[in-house]
Amino acid sequence: MSRKSFSPLKPLNIDKLNTKPLAERKSKVRVELFASAGKAGQTFSQFLDGLPRILAGQDFLDVVDRAVEAIRQDKGIILAMGAHVIKCGLSPVLIDLMQRGVITGLALNGAGIIHDYELAVQGQTSEDVDQAIVNGEFGMAEETGRQINQAINKGVESGMGLAESVGKYLFELNPPFANYSLLATAYSLKIPVTAHVAIGTDIIHMHPEARGDLLGQGSMLDFRLFCSVITSLHQGGVYFNIGSAVVLPEVFLKALTLVRNLGYPVSDFTTVNMDFIQHYRPNTNVVRRPVIGGGKGYSLTGHHEIMLPLLAAAIVDRLEP
Repeated sequence: MSRKSFSPLKPLNIDKLNTKPLAERKSKVRVELFASAGKAGQTFSQFLDGLPRILAGQDFLDVVDRAVEAIRQDKGIILAMGAHVIKCGLSPVLIDLMQRGVITGLALNGAGIIHDYELAVQGQTSEDVDQAIVNGEFGMAEETGRQINQAINKGVESGMGLAESVGKYLFELNPPFANYSLLATAYSLKIPVTAHVAIGTDIIHMHPEARGDLLGQGSMLDFRLFCSVITSLHQGGVYFNIGSAVVLPEVFLKALTLVRNLGYPVSDFTTVNMDFIQHYRPNTNVVRRPVIGGGKGYSLTGHHEIMLPLLAAAIVDRLEP
C-alpha cells in the first residue's frame, strides 16, 4: 500500500548525474606503489625496496633519504630521546651510529643519565618500581645516587654541563660495561651531549649529595650548548625526537626560538617524532611548528625496539656503496 509523503519536497532526480571514466580520475593508490612480497635470503636493501610507497611506508623511506642526504652534506643529525629508548636495549645501535659519524648531537632527559650510568657500571638497570615504592626503597641504590651526584657536582663546578660531567666520569672510570654507555662514547668521540632536567623528577634528586644549584647550573649550560648544536640543522639537517613526550619537545622549541632571535638562520630542515603513541607536544613542537617557515615534519609510530634498529639499519644500508 502506497503512502503519500507529508513532505513538500520530492526525491532528487539524478538521471543527469555527471560522471567520467575511472582512468581519468586522479587516484592516490596505484599498484606500482604496492609492497613486494618478501623472499627467503633477500638482502636488507631488497627488503627496503619492497616497502609500500604509501603512508608510513613512504614517510619512513623519506626520513631515511633525508638523513642520508644530511650526512652527505655534512649537516646536523641530532637525536633527542627519553630514557625508555635506553631501557629498550638500544644503546648499541645508537653507539654504532655515533661511531659512524651519523649522530652529531645527542640530548637526554635526566633519567637518561641514570640508566646510562647503571648500565655502564652494572650491566643492568630499571628497577621494579611497583615493588620498591611500597617500602620507600624506590630510587635508593647507593652508587647511583652518590656517584652520579658527585660526578655532576665536580663537573659543573669545573665548568661542564650535566651530561658531559657524567660522560667524563664514566670515560675515566672505564667500568665493566663502558662500551654500552652513550655518555662515555659521546665524551670519547667529542660529540656534544646534553641533559635537560626538571628538578624532582629523577631519583638522584632524592640523594643527600644532590645540589639544586649545580643541577640547575649544569642543565642551563646544557641548554645553551643544545642551542649551539641545533644551529647545524639549517638547510638540510634532521632532528629526531624519540620517546620524549614533554620535556625535550619543550626544550627544542625554546632553543629554536632563541637561536632565531639571535639571528642564526635555522630553517629548511627535517623533524621526526618517533614513539609508540603520538602525543600533543611532540607533534606540535617538533613535527609542525619548527618547520612552518620551511622544511618538513614526520611522525613515525611504533615501538622503539623495532623502529629504531630498522631506521638505523636503513640509514647505514643507504650510506654503504
